[in-house]
Amino acid sequence: MSTVVLYGRDGCCLCDDARKVLMRVQRRHPFVLEERDIDDDEALQRVYLERIPVVTIDGVEVFELFVEEAELERRLDIVGAR
Repeated sequence: MSTVVLYGRDGCCLCDDARKVLMRVQRRHPFVLEERDIDDDEALQRVYLERIPVVTIDGVEVFELFVEEAELERRLDIVGAR
């Protein structure tokens, strides 16, 4: 099963939107969803501050700022086919 990580922070409306898309897709394409608050880690802040939300699938960055639902499903299908 794939692991999807959402990098974001509290109060970020784009992060909230990304979370909604991830949770909607998760119902159709099961995956482990983890969230990382960049405010909890100075290194994450340096990397992601201007780019959040950032989403990775199994450690590979696939989205920043916006999550496209159809593209997320396509990428999860590809990973699941391996």
